[in-house]
Amino acid sequence: MSEIVDARGLSCPQPVLLVMSKIREKASGEIEVIVDNEVSRENVSRAARAKGWEVREERRQGDEWHLILGQ
Repeated sequence: MSEIVDARGLSCPQPVLLVMSKIREKASGEIEVIVDNEVSRENVSRAARAKGWEVREERRQGDEWHLILGQ
């Protein structure tokens, strides 16, 4: 079961900081991240990859992006 990081309404770097904190907590597994702007989507994806996590799924639902990160 993936944990959810809801970063809607936040501007960078806040979504990235939330995701990095969750990555440090989990060390492995799956995290679902919800963001509501393109810049946050790109920055969260880039930061996760830099930590060795992959973006397993990326889907857009209206004005939101749901990213599934995995290790």
